[in-house]
Amino acid sequence: MSRVIVVAGAGSPSGQAVVRRFTELGDTVVAVSRSGRDGALAVDLQDAAAVRDLAKRVEAEHGRVDGVVHLVGGWRGSKSFAETSLDDWDQLHGLLIRTLQNVSLAFEPLLRASENGRFVIVSAKAAQKPTQTNAAYAAAKAAAEAWTLSLADALKGSASAAAILVITALVHDGMRAANPGKNYAAFTDVDDLARAVAGLWDQDAAAVNGQRIDLTA
Repeated sequence: MSRVIVVAGAGSPSGQAVVRRFTELGDTVVAVSRSGRDGALAVDLQDAAAVRDLAKRVEAEHGRVDGVVHLVGGWRGSKSFAETSLDDWDQLHGLLIRTLQNVSLAFEPLLRASENGRFVIVSAKAAQKPTQTNAAYAAAKAAAEAWTLSLADALKGSASAAAILVITALVHDGMRAANPGKNYAAFTDVDDLARAVAGLWDQDAAAVNGQRIDLTA
């Protein structure tokens, strides 16, 4: 049976790769982005009411949700710890944390009702090993991980799971074309990420729930 998968942040290269992967698998994909380009639904995921309306719309149109892939991202850094801008923190809080909170709160009941649901975020090694130049980013990613683990606890005992995929950074063909001499060996290709996301449904929910899965290992 075809699954119903919501991809938040579908306008990014990683989002496009995930949409493409699930479409190839024959699933029904609800692509969501702020701009609404390329056929995605235009939703400001920092607006809690708009996200609740999105969840109601998906349920009304499709009857269920079997997966939410949260790919809303952003990065800000500094030259030193003392030069960290708290304006960067405010922006990253909105992008990495507030969107996650809104989406997970709105879709948790639908995931809990699924016969095999997954909630997925992509985190970074920086969350566990922050440096002075990425304090705001690392702290935001760590907070996103903690929030997702709280969702995982809420899903215990159901047929659904929440998991964290960990990368160093992502790369796609456009980046390689723009910087042909750069070494991207430590990066995760967006197509590999998409395969890893889809592969979470091949494992038992209990084995996946609350796990940090390192894609760099």
